[in-house]
Amino acid sequence: MIGRLSGILLEKNPPQILVDVQGVGYEIMVPMSTFYTLPEQGDAVTLLTHLIVREDAHTLYGFAGERERHAFRALTKVTGIGARTALAVLSGLSTDELAQAIATQEVGWLTRVPGIGKKTAERILLELKGKLAQATGSSTTVSAPTGTLDVVNALLALGYSEKEAHAATRELPADIDVADGIRKALKHLSKT
Repeated sequence: MIGRLSGILLEKNPPQILVDVQGVGYEIMVPMSTFYTLPEQGDAVTLLTHLIVREDAHTLYGFAGERERHAFRALTKVTGIGARTALAVLSGLSTDELAQAIATQEVGWLTRVPGIGKKTAERILLELKGKLAQATGSSTTVSAPTGTLDVVNALLALGYSEKEAHAATRELPADIDVADGIRKALKHLSKT
């Protein structure tokens, strides 16, 4: 099994990259969270990898860190979830957001990922409940304050992006009332 690659980044064509390792070019599929952390083409890069061997293909997946790779491996063990779907989940959610969604059993976070329907999201939540904290290397399960999570969901329903919603709620106290949280988050968003 190929567990890690270090070489020169030759091509970046999301979600695939090409890395030259001592004259051998490796095509590697990466989640967008890893893709955004990659250096410029021609620079050195090191990725943790996971090789999947099937009858018709050998596909190499690359990750910026151990937490992403563990989350990918955990997702591929879920019934009906293949490597491409796991890659899509990690492209749509960070490992912290995925752990938070599982800890709070929040289907909405997963259904925002393209290709993930309600039934698939529920299966992921059920089968990874209590396991992802271990898989991502966290010592405890990540949990979100209910009020903050409700504020994020309200902002998403109003049409704000997930990034904007999380940025607006980052400074809110954990025990904030949902209505107050929405008001403060909207005020923060109007300033930016």
